[in-house]
Amino acid sequence: MADIQPSDVAFISQFLLARSGLVVNAEKSYLLESRLGPLARKQGIAGISALIARLRGGDRALEQMVVEVMTTNESFFFRDTRPFDHFRDKTLPALLAARAATRRLRIWCAASSTGQEPYSLAMILKECEAQWRGWQIEIIATDISREVLERARAGRYSQFEVQRGLPIQLLLKYFQKSDDLWQIAPALRSMVQYREWNLLHDPRPLGTFDVVFCRNVLIYFDQATKEKVLDGVARLLPKDGYLYLGGSETVIGMQARIAPSPEQRGVYRPL
Repeated sequence: MADIQPSDVAFISQFLLARSGLVVNAEKSYLLESRLGPLARKQGIAGISALIARLRGGDRALEQMVVEVMTTNESFFFRDTRPFDHFRDKTLPALLAARAATRRLRIWCAASSTGQEPYSLAMILKECEAQWRGWQIEIIATDISREVLERARAGRYSQFEVQRGLPIQLLLKYFQKSDDLWQIAPALRSMVQYREWNLLHDPRPLGTFDVVFCRNVLIYFDQATKEKVLDGVARLLPKDGYLYLGGSETVIGMQARIAPSPEQRGVYRPL
């Protein structure tokens, strides 16, 4: 990154930490070049240093663009498989019995990116919809990036994207080929509500949830931010709620109100 001065790296690192919780350390500094370089070219800005100078000058529109390109992470359907199997085989039956009186279920997909995770959950629910007839089910999917939320709402995916984790029988059942893209069925799109949301903010306005998926996002935060996010999420869950984290994420050494579930790695329960 020859054209970026150390002072610029320090500025953009602090900017991203304050705005999104993203930690850009030496191991992740390559992201500045790989993501900010194309953004600068797209905006007609002469290099990353010039882009950072615009940020220093308070260019609000550019600030939003920088946060979006730096926090956009890949996603794919039924990622890692096991959490979705656990959700279908363990969590849903338990909540079906526990919520029989209210017949209401709320699920939050935090940092939902382009929608593959919430749509995977929607497909699981759709496959067993007879059990949930008459229930009010909400899937709230949030992300900090407006661009990925627009893509998620559209529900249109490339051949490459639908080949990553999506069983062929579900592809044929819930998607329609449209030119070079696959369009997800309106019935599934209507099951998910997308909202712009920053995980650094107090999540209480979102309401309470029975299940929270917050997978593969904490790895980008420092310890203090992880604890803040997890504490906020835990406050939204009832004692019999479920929190799903990524397989490489852990709460060891954190002051968090959750504990690992012994039945499945990556599943946590409120304390």
